[in-house]
Amino acid sequence: MPENGWPADRIDTENAHSARIYDYILGGKDYYPSDKEAGDAMSREWPALPIHMKANRDWMNRAVAWLAKEAGIRQFLDIGTGIPTSPNLHEIAQSVAPESRVVYVDNDPIVLTLSQGLLASTPEGKTAYIEADFQHPEAVLDSPEFRETLDLDKPVALTVIAIVHFVLDEDDAVGIVRRLLEPLPSGSYLAMSIGTAEFAPEDVGRVAREYAARNMPMRLRTIDEADEFFEGLELVEPGIVQVHKWHPDATSGEGIRDEDIAMYGAVARKP
Repeated sequence: MPENGWPADRIDTENAHSARIYDYILGGKDYYPSDKEAGDAMSREWPALPIHMKANRDWMNRAVAWLAKEAGIRQFLDIGTGIPTSPNLHEIAQSVAPESRVVYVDNDPIVLTLSQGLLASTPEGKTAYIEADFQHPEAVLDSPEFRETLDLDKPVALTVIAIVHFVLDEDDAVGIVRRLLEPLPSGSYLAMSIGTAEFAPEDVGRVAREYAARNMPMRLRTIDEADEFFEGLELVEPGIVQVHKWHPDATSGEGIRDEDIAMYGAVARKP
């Protein structure tokens, strides 16, 4: 359980939160009893849930490493950062290029309280944290942290990891992502993981109902719907695939069944 002295009046400890459920299932410590109860209930409905969540985290690590090593990206805008879990995005990028600069964005007070773990940059690089809602991109783009940390004359990788399945149709997730991409220059990249129920519809459907029962409705997408996020961009091979199949390393796909993964992953370049 969290022992940090964050302001209790800003944190809803009675109701489960998606970032804290994720932290609990991945073996973290920054959660409350409501998050544990939710995570346990969801794992009973779909025992593969921890495998799925770990595969998503591993995909993020591989995608960021690819962007830093292969694409030469030195600037990152990470939307929906979540509770810090080492290695954090900046640690991966700066292990390749110490001068890398990262802006983290989240709207959870716990993430803000724990954000010191996200700000431990190398001397050559820089990290910043913006408390803002993904669904209000102007709050991100107009912030001094965004403008002062990232040089928009150079490519930026926009990472949107495991968040758009919490954005319903009426809130236009595709439009939000496009607005965040708009000011980024040619040569920038979009890296996303996108929730789907196409490989285990009954199991994932039960998990979605558990989330909805806790006021976290989900919008799970088909491959064609996932493709809408990348319209006008140049997909990196192998395109949009389940996260464990995107540039797998020696262990990422080992023993994982397709029906255990409910997340598409892809990386694409802005022309």
